Amino acid sequence: MYDVLVFVYENYWRGDACPEAEQLGRKLSANGFEDEDIRDALQWLDGLSLATQGIQLTRNEDDGSVTVGAPLAPTELAFDPSPDAMRVYSVAEQDHLGAECLGFLTFLDSAQALPAGMREVVIERAMAAPGDPLALEELKIILLMVHWSTGIEPDALVLDELCDDPEDRLPH
Repeated sequence: MYDVLVFVYENYWRGDACPEAEQLGRKLSANGFEDEDIRDALQWLDGLSLATQGIQLTRNEDDGSVTVGAPLAPTELAFDPSPDAMRVYSVAEQDHLGAECLGFLTFLDSAQALPAGMREVVIERAMAAPGDPLALEELKIILLMVHWSTGIEPDALVLDELCDDPEDRLPH
């Protein structure tokens, strides 16, 4: 499934540029992806579309920060926590995400690189993804796809962290 998501990310600049599921499925099949991976990825993308529907994101041109507006539906989560709020992960989230992914989410949160609303979408989509625990590389793909779906490119340093292979790094 993750190979399909990477293909979609690389071939469609933004989520709104992506074709409808049926047409996308044909294109993915023509590119040699397995039917099961295509089906799983299309279901996951459909859930991503539902999760990000109505979220209003704006990037501040002065400092590059992203503001998450309240969702359109009143039943959605409140995305504007107080500055002193702390995210507590459920046991199921801890088990599925694992220590490495939770540490990475905490790093992004403390660097103020992942607004609370987007973090919740990332967690929801990560919980819908296969793998127990989820590998960090898979979480990074999910993070990229959430940014892709909302149409806001991550900060350059965050993008570098998401796309960089830590094994290729040389210590200074």
